[in-house]
Amino acid sequence: MEDILQYIPGNSLFHRLSPLTKIFFAVVMMFAAVITTDPLLLSLMVLFVLFLAGISKLLRPLLRQLPLLLMLAAALLILTVLTMASGDVLFCLLPNGMFPITTGAILFAVEMALRFTVLIFAFQMLVISTQPRDLVNALYTLKIPADYALMFLIAVRFIPTLQREGVRINEAQLSRGYYPGGGVLGKVKQLGPVMLPLMLNSLAKADTLGLTIDMRGYRLAGKNPRKMHFGASDAVLFVLTVLVFAGVILLTV
Repeated sequence: MEDILQYIPGNSLFHRLSPLTKIFFAVVMMFAAVITTDPLLLSLMVLFVLFLAGISKLLRPLLRQLPLLLMLAAALLILTVLTMASGDVLFCLLPNGMFPITTGAILFAVEMALRFTVLIFAFQMLVISTQPRDLVNALYTLKIPADYALMFLIAVRFIPTLQREGVRINEAQLSRGYYPGGGVLGKVKQLGPVMLPLMLNSLAKADTLGLTIDMRGYRLAGKNPRKMHFGASDAVLFVLTVLVFAGVILLTV
């Protein structure tokens, strides 16, 4: 299993951008995705992010999230068709008109799935193309308090760490002969023996991590952040992002 939200070393176009530019891109794309409710605009935003990932050779890491997005889309579709009754009725799941499937529910599920796709892809583009130290330095430059900047970095970096540790714990349980069975029920039963030691190990690491941060003086680094350098590529992405946001505003209002 490959790590998620893990920095990928490289020298592509997106890697060479300033961290501030990438933060601006991610935040603006997220705001634009939240503002609009048009599935067509959301689809174009997804294609825009995928285009940037393609020219930066980061398309494969983004496409690895498709199974997660498909499961999310399926869950949203099931939830909305069972709880919403807006629009024209296409058919009913049960006789006597029970659980009607409407066009409004389907469109809302598609809209939410596309919105989450934009949010996840834009944030992932920021994280996998920016070294952690550069990301924290950019937050320092934005006058984010050191505690909050470090909290954000630790939260992001702990995701792949917990993922790897969870895989090791699961393999250890299987090597001891623990097998709750197959299917969905077996997967649910398998979570207990994995999640409990995973959470206990994470809490045990928290104290050590806090002492390490204090000893190395990371909080003091926020008082003198390194200067950010901007180039022509930053200006191009800045303009493109502003144009996308302006187009979304004009077509939505």
